[in-house]
Amino acid sequence: MSAATNRRRAILAAGLTSLALAATVFLVRSPVMPSASGTMASAIPAPTLDEPTAGRPKTETAVLAGGCFWGVQGVYQHVKGVQSAQSGYAGGDAATANYDAVTTETTGHAESVRITYDPTQVTYGQLLQVFFAVVQDPTELNRQGPDVGPSYRSVIFTQNDTQQKIANAYIAQLNAAGAFPAPIVTTVSTGEFFPAEAYHQDFLSLHPNNPYIVENDLPKLNALRSTFPELYRD
Repeated sequence: MSAATNRRRAILAAGLTSLALAATVFLVRSPVMPSASGTMASAIPAPTLDEPTAGRPKTETAVLAGGCFWGVQGVYQHVKGVQSAQSGYAGGDAATANYDAVTTETTGHAESVRITYDPTQVTYGQLLQVFFAVVQDPTELNRQGPDVGPSYRSVIFTQNDTQQKIANAYIAQLNAAGAFPAPIVTTVSTGEFFPAEAYHQDFLSLHPNNPYIVENDLPKLNALRSTFPELYRD
């Protein structure tokens, strides 16, 4: 068991409040490591294959994993047409869908975000464009920014056949276009989503001055605002 895990267990055993726990979580994350690919793409093409806007239901869901769920959730909470974004875990079993277990990097879970959206306002393809352009670096395997391990891997957990076709086609499109300086390692998979603990929810909006958020996640929010002004909302 790592020193970080021991520290986290000690925090839980001490019975700290959820707010105090949230303020200390950033201390037990992995040290900063350089990015293998240098930078993320600031602008990438829209998907050529996407879902139609006409005749769609008012609510659909998408599940995306791209590193620490604090930033992923925070970005999508500012995307037009997104009704809610919830941090959680996907890719493993219900029994291990908790932060203590997932951070052992043995559960198969990835930190994920379930996005509930109105497909008449924002398409699945647009959500994926934001995912690849500003949320995470899809060329990093089992790592995003300072966080290292398979729970931080890049995964699109599709909810139906249409999403699977769009996701696979988009990855192929971006690779063919050379949109990134290295091949995309994002996988397309399925898996049940399990909500994360309450202290992880809305972390960016509740703790904008947290050092981890300032360094790693606010730049993503700024990138959303500048790269996709038509999709950004306050």
